[in-house]
Amino acid sequence: MTETAPLTNTAHATGTACAINSAPLTDNTRPTNGAYPAGSAPPTESTPRTDGARPAGSARPLRAGARPTDPPLQGQRTLLGGLLTTARPRQWVKNVLVVAAPAAAGQLLAPGALTRIALVFALFTACAAAVYLINDARDAEADRAHPTKCHRPVAAGQVSVAVAYAVGGVLAVLAPAAAAWLTTPAVAALLTAYVGMQLAYCISLKHVLVVDLVVVTTGFLMRAVVGGLALGIPLSRWFLITTGFGALFMVSAKRYSEAVQLAGKAGATRALLSEYTTGYLRFVWQLAAGVAVLGYCLWALEEGGVPHTSVLPWRQLSMIAFIVAILRYAVFADRGTAGEPEEVVLRDRALTLIALAWLTMYALAVANW
Repeated sequence: MTETAPLTNTAHATGTACAINSAPLTDNTRPTNGAYPAGSAPPTESTPRTDGARPAGSARPLRAGARPTDPPLQGQRTLLGGLLTTARPRQWVKNVLVVAAPAAAGQLLAPGALTRIALVFALFTACAAAVYLINDARDAEADRAHPTKCHRPVAAGQVSVAVAYAVGGVLAVLAPAAAAWLTTPAVAALLTAYVGMQLAYCISLKHVLVVDLVVVTTGFLMRAVVGGLALGIPLSRWFLITTGFGALFMVSAKRYSEAVQLAGKAGATRALLSEYTTGYLRFVWQLAAGVAVLGYCLWALEEGGVPHTSVLPWRQLSMIAFIVAILRYAVFADRGTAGEPEEVVLRDRALTLIALAWLTMYALAVANW
């Protein structure tokens, strides 16, 4: 008994394998001499396998009404979804820093405060989304060579580079303009400076040693400052020191983790990482953690000439939770797994509980309960 010739790879390469394999055998396959090999029967559609299995090498029959070229429904993704993914919704947790200054001053529940803070949060999120879109459009070619960033919508082709540039440019203009109309001039100026600084970072500053760390850290500090500007709250030196060096701690820990994970691997999109040594980045995040802890402790121990009347010295007690939180985050930094700060904060239950304990004591200290 002879065997039929197998399908060539050409059918698979052209995307027509399903159509070829699922085509029924007809009389056109009959030998030209009208005879079949001894012991074999003419192939027909009415001779199914009795065991229910398909012949070897044959494809699964297509369902009624389907075409071989139809993409799977679960693989269909919209342009709007790609733009939303590029805007980094998980990164929006960083914009919660806009409530830091009002909360520290005890003005978060003042009349109209929540409305203005929510507006500033939305405007800052729009500015950050503009930067992410433009950055991904610029880095699309390099991201395609990265083991994980190649799945970003722009790099994967779900969102075209032109569309990313266009939407990012519109948001970069409209968000500061809306801030000038709906909030204070100081907030509009800060958002304009943020967009300009971040675009300069995307173009050139991210390739400058140390300056790249400073720019990213300043972005965090701007988030914390803008809430105070929106409500006209003066910012203390301890607030600025703790926030600034706390941000530098997380930024340098992120860079350190990236350097550890991509060491010796091809496809790194941050060429500057090869110029940093892991020892230097470890020194930076350790230094930043120490200064942040020192600044917070000095704030907690400074009474400002006003004795507390609360049940317990919550300001001093909050130092414990703050230090433990820094030490807990440092575990992930030391392992080289702090490459995504929002993932560390949101997924580690112990760190979440420590943060809640600190927030509770901090709130009690501000309220003087």
